[in-house]
Amino acid sequence: MYNNIKIQLLDQTALLEIDRPKYLNALNRETLEEIEHAFQHELLSNTDIRGVIITGAGEKAFVAGADIKEFMKYSTEEGMALAKWGHGVMNRIYTFPKPVIAAINGYALGGGLELALACHMRVASNSAKMGLPEVSLGLIPGYGGTQRLTQLVGRGKALEMILSGEMIDAEDANQWGLVNYTTNSDELISKTTDLLKKMYGKSAHAIAAAIKAVNAGLGKDTDGYEEEIRSFGESFGTPDFHEGVDAFLTKRKPNF
Repeated sequence: MYNNIKIQLLDQTALLEIDRPKYLNALNRETLEEIEHAFQHELLSNTDIRGVIITGAGEKAFVAGADIKEFMKYSTEEGMALAKWGHGVMNRIYTFPKPVIAAINGYALGGGLELALACHMRVASNSAKMGLPEVSLGLIPGYGGTQRLTQLVGRGKALEMILSGEMIDAEDANQWGLVNYTTNSDELISKTTDLLKKMYGKSAHAIAAAIKAVNAGLGKDTDGYEEEIRSFGESFGTPDFHEGVDAFLTKRKPNF
C-alpha cells in the first residue's frame, strides 16, 4: 500500500517506520503524503491501536531532513505553499487523539526533527544527533520547527540551535527538554513501547481530551483554560468516567 513507510502492529502499538534508508529516510513529498494518509485513516480508525511510534529504517537516521532536490527551484509562492502544506501534515500528528512518540534512532535533522517535534513525546538513542541546519541553505525551518522547538527548550536554546545550524547530541537534548528519555539503541523501541503501555490502562477518551487541552494552551487562537473546563465537564458524561469511578470505589482495575 505504501512505498516509503511500513506499519507494523506490536499488540496495541503501531510502529510506523520511514523506510528510505538509502536516502537516510529523507522526507520527500510522497513520504509525507503517506504519513498523513496513515494518520488520517488506519491509525485513527483502528480502535485496537492505542498509540503510535514513529522511527526510521536502518541504524543511521531517524529522518535526515527533507528531500532538497524536490524544492531547490521553488519560487517564493511555491515555498510558502510547501510550508503551509507541511504544517498541515505535522499538525495532524500534533493533534492526533492517541499518544504518538518519536523513537529517534540516529540523525533527526531539519524536517526530520520537525517531524519528531510534532509527536507528543520523544525518546532518543544515545547516539542520536538532532539539529535544524536550514540556515546553511539560506532557509529557516518551515514545518513548525521555529515554534515547537521554542515551546520545548525556550527561546534562547531554540535560537542557538536554529541560528548556528549545529547538531546537538542526545545528552544535551535530554538536558534541554527536547527529548523525554535517552536509551541504548537496542532498547529504543522497547523503552518507547513501555512508555506507551503506561497509558494503555487509562481511559482513551481522557487521553484524547488531555492532548486537546494541552495543545489548546499552546495555540495562538485557542484558550487552554476554557478547553480544560469544557473537556473536564464533558468527561462526566462518558462511560469511561463511570467505569473509572466505580473501579476506584470497588478497589478493582478499570476496564477501559
